Amino acid sequence: MEFLADYGLFLAKTVTIVIAVGAVLVMILMATVKPKQRKGELVFDDLSADHQDLVTALQQDLLDKKQFKAWQKQQAAADTPTKRLFVIDFDGSMDAHEVEQLREEVTAVLAVANTDDEVLLRLESGGGVVHGYGLAASQLHRIKKQGIPLVVAVDKVAASGGYMMACIADKIIAAPFAIVGSIGVVAQLPNFHRLLKKNDIDVEQFTAGEFKRTVTIFAENTEKGREKFQQELEHTHDLFKAFVHENRPVVEIDDVATGEHWFGYQALPLKLVDELSTSDDYLQASLRQRRVFRVKFQQKRSLAEKAGLAAAVAVKSLYMQAARLTPWH
Repeated sequence: MEFLADYGLFLAKTVTIVIAVGAVLVMILMATVKPKQRKGELVFDDLSADHQDLVTALQQDLLDKKQFKAWQKQQAAADTPTKRLFVIDFDGSMDAHEVEQLREEVTAVLAVANTDDEVLLRLESGGGVVHGYGLAASQLHRIKKQGIPLVVAVDKVAASGGYMMACIADKIIAAPFAIVGSIGVVAQLPNFHRLLKKNDIDVEQFTAGEFKRTVTIFAENTEKGREKFQQELEHTHDLFKAFVHENRPVVEIDDVATGEHWFGYQALPLKLVDELSTSDDYLQASLRQRRVFRVKFQQKRSLAEKAGLAAAVAVKSLYMQAARLTPWH
């Protein structure tokens, strides 16, 4: 038995090494092959049908046969809603790369929606780069331009760039302790000039244009460069304030554009949000009046990514098997 255990361990280790080497080769191949435009697919999930299936299953368990039959008859006689609600999820990162997915989802909705329909964006983001979230807000503006009502639901956080997106909506709902606001601009960077100078390392920087580079992490920063950088931040803040004021004129912009954030119950009297509620409550109410669909654009994994993922799973599986085969001493 000990021989079989040792042999099994040896075999597992050997296969693990082979797969690990294969995974490395796949990663090298991924790095050397020129990436192609990745495609994906749009998925429309009928949340109304899913909800009805759940209700039917529960009623079947709770009612006797006669009551359940009567309930089914009542459901069959009920009118099917003609108006629709399209649900989009946006969970934004610092660089807002999710805007590519949002673009596809908005385009799909606009292809089929009309002014009797509605769009619900379930938004979660603490903000990030200005240009990324500016583009994300522009995608939502496409919905508004078509005259389709837009509701943004904030369950956890929509701050800074996240609030830039939220303020586009006709209606903003937020959970009582969701974080909103933070209408401000921040930038920070380390400077290693003194450390480099202490170690006799020179950094030479060449630019054309007086303010091509205002502050840097390696060269010595000047007071003039710092002042220009601060001016740029102030200018960006002014644009942010103007954007919020244009889209939510009910807000006293000078009172809220301090860079602070508020919880939902604090944001309501400041008119940063319109209602305290969760996205779950809003969906539950909408299911009684509309057909609800969730729209999601899913990226397809490349062959190399699939191979790498499969190799990683195989290595982990073999490692666990090897651990189980190791004899106790």
